[in-house]
Amino acid sequence: MASQFLKFSVLLQKYRTPLLLVGCGGVFSVNMIYHVFPDQTYRKLYQAWHKGEPATLSEKLQDLFQKVLKDTAVSLPNNYTAFAAFGFHPVGAGVPWFPTGAQIGIPANFNSTTEDSEGITNRTILINGKEVDWDSNKGTALKEALLFSPEAQKFAVAREVARLAAGGPVLHAAVAPACLAGVWVYSVALKQIFGLYGGSIILRGVVSGVALGLGAVSYFLASDAVSQWLDYSSDRRAASVSRDYAKGGVEFYDKILSRNRTLRSLMGPKGEEMYAPSGNLFPAHLLRLKHAPYTSRRDGILNLLKEEKV
Repeated sequence: MASQFLKFSVLLQKYRTPLLLVGCGGVFSVNMIYHVFPDQTYRKLYQAWHKGEPATLSEKLQDLFQKVLKDTAVSLPNNYTAFAAFGFHPVGAGVPWFPTGAQIGIPANFNSTTEDSEGITNRTILINGKEVDWDSNKGTALKEALLFSPEAQKFAVAREVARLAAGGPVLHAAVAPACLAGVWVYSVALKQIFGLYGGSIILRGVVSGVALGLGAVSYFLASDAVSQWLDYSSDRRAASVSRDYAKGGVEFYDKILSRNRTLRSLMGPKGEEMYAPSGNLFPAHLLRLKHAPYTSRRDGILNLLKEEKV
């Protein structure tokens, strides 16, 4: 067994650079598959359905989508495609400058207005196994939180467009291979510092394990940092389109916070575990915060308005 391990160790040492390049390329490719073929992956995952058929995007929302593309002045606007998504706010995937383009999912509640909320109230939502009563106080509060003005809708779509236009998926996919390369750097540096290349295999294995741990920590920290930077950057780009877009952004995040506070109340103990009293999401893991808090994203747009930059 020791002989086989030694042979394996020698093999890794001999071909470490090609193996590192192949490993980094493989990790990057796996993370990008989701965005290289968004119509076959992301769209199928988030597609809304109606009576057993894929729901079609209304003419109203198609017009809104085209208006956002025009207002944001994106390059290659024909590479963006909108579809009807489930959920309550827009989502997106893909890379606009790839041949397969980008897909933006727009939810059905964006069809609703304060005068006509049928797009929300004709949907059955179960919370803790019970159907939401839209006529109750909490049901009314939830309904109000799901109704967005045209400005807030435009901001929400523009935010997704800005994230994809900035190459968000590529930046995020690059984190894992960068950290994998970091593991190699950590390992080589530690072994050279402590002079272990001519020493015990066991000690070198321990150092490799330490380097792997450092790489894992680096990945979690860097991944969260990139996600939060993309959140703030996308908000800033969308809010900078015009003052109306910025005001829509403030409303959008206010409504999300209101929705989460209502869900916290409706869901009982489970809601208290998921949502903070402010309406922010609690981190899924103690040391991780994948996305920027909604309150800070709203406050960032408010600061733009106060500075009269938009």
